[in-house]
Amino acid sequence: MSENRVVTLEKEGTIAIVTLKDASGLNLFNRDMVMQISEVQDEIDRDKSLRAVILKPGGDHFSAGVDLEFLKSVTPTFIKENIDFLQRTFGRWRDMPMPVIAGVRGLCYGAGLELILGCDMRLAAEGTRLCMPEVRLGLSADQGGTTRLTQLVGLGPAKRLILACDEVDAQEALRINLVDYVVAPEEFEERLMKLAKRISYMPPAAVRFGKKGIYLASENSTAAGLLFEQAQSTYCFGSEDLAEAISAFIEKRKPVYKDQ
Repeated sequence: MSENRVVTLEKEGTIAIVTLKDASGLNLFNRDMVMQISEVQDEIDRDKSLRAVILKPGGDHFSAGVDLEFLKSVTPTFIKENIDFLQRTFGRWRDMPMPVIAGVRGLCYGAGLELILGCDMRLAAEGTRLCMPEVRLGLSADQGGTTRLTQLVGLGPAKRLILACDEVDAQEALRINLVDYVVAPEEFEERLMKLAKRISYMPPAAVRFGKKGIYLASENSTAAGLLFEQAQSTYCFGSEDLAEAISAFIEKRKPVYKDQ
């Protein structure tokens, strides 16, 4: 990995903790930031023991968006050569087998908002402010912003956020389904870890199938979703972890899963 890390990875048991923390405290996106996110994603993919990922800021703000000095240097050639990589990196969290939980506080603007849209769940601290100001700058939200935001919140709220560049607070974000949980600032770290641990304690294959089935259902026909359910159900009923989950429940003990 590159030096001068602004994106770090720690592991607590089966949970990966990805932290964004640059010198400005605003986690401004530039090429190096995205490259480091990609490197961390590579490392997470290599560790088959992980069962949940937390993505969070190391300071008071998740991200104030793109670094404007970097933005001034971007050319059509740069976009042509890099946009596919950028979109894949921002959406790669969805392709991971384990759930990825974004924890946001302070500012979550532009590229920062696009990054959490690619995650599976979003937990916001009270006082968080979310905004997609690209149109105001003469840009489009091209790292999955217009696509994933619209899929997540629907046409009306997406128009407010993208075309009017509305800023919403945590409670409004919860109301329009932009975030899934709102917590007190002093509970932010604890609630993030508690959610990740709760998921990590569940049978890994069932969690993987659940995640994949949700996205398949949202982007395909009912018939395709039901066919996937048939396949995953056949697998789960033949797994050792199903028997372990039932035995542990009956015996009132903590289950030990083998992911088999």
